[in-house]
Amino acid sequence: MIEAGAPAPDFTLVDQDGGHVSLADFRGRTVLLAFYPADFSPTCTDQLSVYQDRLGEFEERGVQVLGISVDGAFCHKAFQRHLSLTIPLLADFHPKGEVAQAYGIWSEDFGQSGRGLVLVGPDGTVEWSYLSPPLEVPDPELVFAALS
Repeated sequence: MIEAGAPAPDFTLVDQDGGHVSLADFRGRTVLLAFYPADFSPTCTDQLSVYQDRLGEFEERGVQVLGISVDGAFCHKAFQRHLSLTIPLLADFHPKGEVAQAYGIWSEDFGQSGRGLVLVGPDGTVEWSYLSPPLEVPDPELVFAALS
């Protein structure tokens, strides 16, 4: 997994609405990249629901949350609607897992990303990262602690 101090690899991915989102779009802001394996899986559903519930706390701390998985934009849109999410969901769909690989969170065995968090500072440098056990929802408190 990518470590603190490394430059965050830039990317451009399609979001749930078909728009293109680049990490560079957020230069000057703190970004939380929330990698998760798959839309609609039980643990991923819990993870994104928790982050949505606490989105105000992320925003109060100046953090933009971006969800990233290998699912396509149409699947992301359905997942977003199902959970009433406002968090942008980015499709690391083609080439499959390219961004997850760049961040060292790709699982070749499962053909998807692991579950992990990467906090990217305003200057584009990784400030903190966390790789979760497969069925654990990483608590937002981990991010809040890393910010202080």
